[in-house]
Amino acid sequence: MSEHRTPGDKLLDLFVYGPAGLALTAAEEFPRLVEKGRHRIDGQLHAARLVGQFAVQMGRRQLDSTVGQWFGGANATRPAAPARRDHVHEPAAMAAPDAGPPSPPPTASDNGALASDALGIPGYDSLSASQVVQRLGGLSPAELGAIRDHELAHRHRRTILNRVEQLLGADSEFG
Repeated sequence: MSEHRTPGDKLLDLFVYGPAGLALTAAEEFPRLVEKGRHRIDGQLHAARLVGQFAVQMGRRQLDSTVGQWFGGANATRPAAPARRDHVHEPAAMAAPDAGPPSPPPTASDNGALASDALGIPGYDSLSASQVVQRLGGLSPAELGAIRDHELAHRHRRTILNRVEQLLGADSEFG
């Protein structure tokens, strides 16, 4: 049938049937295309954001070190220890009214770090570093400090420690 098509049939295909078919296909496939684009771009944006935050943090440290060498003399050649942040404890009066009786204070292990069951992430010690990093965003500064102390006392996973410092730094800059 396509061998004996008139110029009028070809014009109808080009200006009527083709655009109509394209519009119908686009309407049917649009939600799937949106989800595919969102999945790909969100992953890339998340990775780019983490790399950018890490680069800013490392640049800030290098700048602090350089400025310290200029103005601090011989003492500035040692890397500065990260600033300790005291844990903030909310008074009982500030707790939610239906929170029930206060929970017992977290228990400390022999080395002074909190036991893993007292941290803000359930099953902390059984999680990989990437799983822990995904859960850090919703924690309070006190919980982040407890995780930092626990990690320093046990496994020293740099990925977790760097992310905790980023979040604590962002909290102090904007909070």
